[in-house]
Amino acid sequence: MSGDKFGVLFVCTGNICRSPTAEAIFRKLVADAGMSETVTADSAGTHGYHVGEPPDPRAQKAAAKRGYSLSALRARRFEPVDFQRFDLILAMDEDHYSILAGMARPSADHKLKLMMSYARRFKEREVPDPYYGGPQGFERVLDMLEDAAKGLLESLRKD
Repeated sequence: MSGDKFGVLFVCTGNICRSPTAEAIFRKLVADAGMSETVTADSAGTHGYHVGEPPDPRAQKAAAKRGYSLSALRARRFEPVDFQRFDLILAMDEDHYSILAGMARPSADHKLKLMMSYARRFKEREVPDPYYGGPQGFERVLDMLEDAAKGLLESLRKD
């Protein structure tokens, strides 16, 4: 990110479920930790299906029940320049990781990781896509992303 801020970008497919949820969770954790002056977050999708649209209403509803607001977020597509803009790029699953790795120059490889690599309670490597399921899928995604976001924040505090 520009200046002295450490930039984190969360990436899923269309940027309407998992990645905006991760962004909102992480932003709240960062704010609660008093780190908003030094850490910033954004989200994007590997595909441009929903560019300019707000997050899925089901994701917004599930997140709001836990105190996270997604309403101001709008979907955007990942751009190669994001490798320069951000210090850490977190893919929600292996497919996203592969797409991003294929776009990355070798000098940016170290910035790319799976979101769940920061999880402490969950052993899954991927955040499942809740789009085609019911409300319980969005709840599970929130549980997983809260865990991974806390682990991510801890890792940044150590650096």
